[in-house]
Amino acid sequence: MDWSAIFLSLRLALVVCAILLVVGTPIALWLSFTRWRWKFFVESIVALPLVLPPTVLGFYVLVAMGSNSPIGRWYQSLTGHGLPFTFEGLAIASVIYSLPFAVQPMAAAFSQVDRNLISASSILGASRIRTFLRVVLPLSIGGVVTGFVLSFAHTLGEFGVVLMVGGNIPGVTRTVSIAIYDHVQALDYAGANHMALILMAFSFVTLSITYSLNRRIWAVWPMHR
Repeated sequence: MDWSAIFLSLRLALVVCAILLVVGTPIALWLSFTRWRWKFFVESIVALPLVLPPTVLGFYVLVAMGSNSPIGRWYQSLTGHGLPFTFEGLAIASVIYSLPFAVQPMAAAFSQVDRNLISASSILGASRIRTFLRVVLPLSIGGVVTGFVLSFAHTLGEFGVVLMVGGNIPGVTRTVSIAIYDHVQALDYAGANHMALILMAFSFVTLSITYSLNRRIWAVWPMHR
């Protein structure tokens, strides 16, 4: 059992989810409340990783991070090493790849919030941040939790983007999915089966807990309105 790959995948998923909560929440809020007629362009960009082959997305992210790109040169001048084939590069690529899994559930939940409650909060003098924390977020917590868990589970099982951007460096970029692939390549089907079962069981338990919590949230919340 390749425990280093398992722990690396868990670390990557937690880092990506934390970043997506910070980055994805404002995007989801904007998509939910903006009246800009061209917002479908932003929606299309956010949803693009859902339809792009992982190798295509991984290739362009790798090019964008390379030493010939402005981002790659800036990062290399700052840290002394490039982004490709590092944990940091892997995290950036995973954030891009899992973005729609976080943004879409949150945006759907935010859009269901009663606008009259938001208007009432503003009339009472609450700031936008306070309105979000006291009105929008409590009414949308199910979507936020779903987005967090879906992005976590999705990051945990990534393969194509991870392989393109991070390669296969043990202890640095070798995740569970790549470890499973290595076991299969070596005809070690027993080892691949053990790791695949762990990944499948963890994903199933995570999703089951999420759906159970969401049912309780939506069942209890109307009693408190």
